[in-house]
Amino acid sequence: MSDIPEFPKCNGVNNFYDTKKLEDKLQTLLQQDICSVSELERWLVEERLLCAEVEELITSHQINFYRDTKNTNKRELYLYYQTDIQPLLTKYNAEFDKKFSNCPFSKLLEDEKYGYMRKVRLEKSKMFNEKNISLTVREQELITKYREILAGITMEWDGETKSYSYIKAMLDSPKRQIRERAWRALSESHMLVKPAVDRIMNELVKLRHQMALNAGFSNYRDYVFTLKNREYSIQDCYTFHESVERYAIPVWKRLAKLFETELGIEKYRPWDLSPCTLQKSPFNNLIDLLDGVEKMLGKTDLYFQERFQYIRKQGLIDVEERKNKAPGAVCFTLPKAKNVFIYSNFSPSFNAINALIHELGHAIHFYKQFANESGVQEQYLREEVAELYSHSLELMLMDKLDIFYPEHNEYKKAQREQMHRAFSMLISPLAGDLFQHWLYTNPYHSPEERDAKYLEISKRFQYSSVDIAGFETQIGASWIESFHYFQYPFYKIEYAISQLGALQLFQIYRENPEKAITLFKEGASMDWNLPIADIYRNTGVNFDFSEQTIKNISEFIINIIEDLN
Repeated sequence: MSDIPEFPKCNGVNNFYDTKKLEDKLQTLLQQDICSVSELERWLVEERLLCAEVEELITSHQINFYRDTKNTNKRELYLYYQTDIQPLLTKYNAEFDKKFSNCPFSKLLEDEKYGYMRKVRLEKSKMFNEKNISLTVREQELITKYREILAGITMEWDGETKSYSYIKAMLDSPKRQIRERAWRALSESHMLVKPAVDRIMNELVKLRHQMALNAGFSNYRDYVFTLKNREYSIQDCYTFHESVERYAIPVWKRLAKLFETELGIEKYRPWDLSPCTLQKSPFNNLIDLLDGVEKMLGKTDLYFQERFQYIRKQGLIDVEERKNKAPGAVCFTLPKAKNVFIYSNFSPSFNAINALIHELGHAIHFYKQFANESGVQEQYLREEVAELYSHSLELMLMDKLDIFYPEHNEYKKAQREQMHRAFSMLISPLAGDLFQHWLYTNPYHSPEERDAKYLEISKRFQYSSVDIAGFETQIGASWIESFHYFQYPFYKIEYAISQLGALQLFQIYRENPEKAITLFKEGASMDWNLPIADIYRNTGVNFDFSEQTIKNISEFIINIIEDLN
């Protein structure tokens, strides 16, 4: 749509950035002499401010492109920033990492304030290979192409052409025949684009494997674990997968039996996994959604509500469902302006409410981080921390769902669906994580092998309670709708880890809401430089995905769901 306003509204944001001017700024910063600890700290501030300026420009054009993927000008500008500006920034970031790592004063910086950043930069400096810059450019081109393909999917529905997100919302319908029709339509759309998406994934796996080889690793999985500076091991991930399969999946199957009874069906089928016991759409239009969530926030905490009111007033939000709008939901950070932009693309549905609240959890976390003296540097924000606050806000607002579902029985069902979603976030992300372990440790696989592996893993996890007979091909291909596999590789397990933390905070909330909200805000304000375990501890929860924790949380969830029956 050509009438979608540009974002943000500031001079020059829609023009091509002068690369010569940018390189002069980067070069000046690189050549700056550093003769003391205090000068190094000032240099770090200057570096952060310059990078924030450029990153905000890149993000602004990404937002504009996502909002209207068919707009040629927006696409060209987005690609320019991805293929010209971002590689230049990447090259200089590597030089900055080297300068910092080689500076004798870096070792004298206060460990509590700079220790994590120092560790990350030392590792990145060792891993950097200039050959990977061109591979990263190609990677971004492929991701853009994938986003365009998914955003361009439309389907015929009752004589009208509808967007992918509109049909996806039909999976929430209480009428089983509508859910089945929608599920089949979505599966057919996957199969139509699958050859093109397969080619994209084939090339992504190949070039990511080459990135790993260039950096001295035997596979991309090992490369990413080091790059992310994960505070747990690859073996810990496999143990987590196995523990969830052992303790959570049996409870997941018990839960399926409860919903089978509720739905009056003999067996779960693939189209029965959504929150389909709710009898009506929770809102009719965008204003109802925004006003309703604002009321939920106001009944929870005035700071939460104030932040959302500010976001709305400043136009820092786009949650309208439209054709040619990229699917999914994101909370973009704008580090120079110390702002966020909330983006989602869902038709009226229970999922639309959840998506907005989830991204608001990120937004509140970011605003708390913007208030820190150290400032937000997204490259150091770990997803295990970021997702803790988004999941937690979903759960802490669950008792206000009566704003959208005022009838008592529907209100109870909505809360039950929220707990069902919470439980699914312990299961589906681990299937996705295991799938990616296989993808990148077997980089020469075929598309057929890829689908077969996804089907195999899905049957062990999220589809373990579902009769999928006759739909194995469609489920094996359904990985193509998860943009994480394309744009954020190995960003899955963090959802499950953080959900365990969020559910612990929810246990506190049920006993003492004020205490839980205070812990939420205190934890969200913690310096990103601290270890994950310390940030979790300051939020009142444990950074723990042990067997016992998984077992306890699984029982906690089903007990709540059974109480809501």
